[in-house]
Amino acid sequence: MNDIIIKANTLPEPLLRLMRTDRIKVHTEEEGVISLIPISEPIDCTKDLFGIFSDGKMSADKYSERKQTEKELEI
Repeated sequence: MNDIIIKANTLPEPLLRLMRTDRIKVHTEEEGVISLIPISEPIDCTKDLFGIFSDGKMSADKYSERKQTEKELEI
């Protein structure tokens, strides 16, 4: 059993349309079976962070405004 990772754009067009991902795992078995497994991209769990966890693009005023909105939604 050998596994390799390839870029999806190396596949023929009909297969490329079926995959909808950038990377493909090619899995080969002893009986001559080749499996193409799409590799889903990891979810960016830091996308909506704010405050001290943000990338510094959110101002203190914007942070305060967001927190106030959250408090209003809780009520």
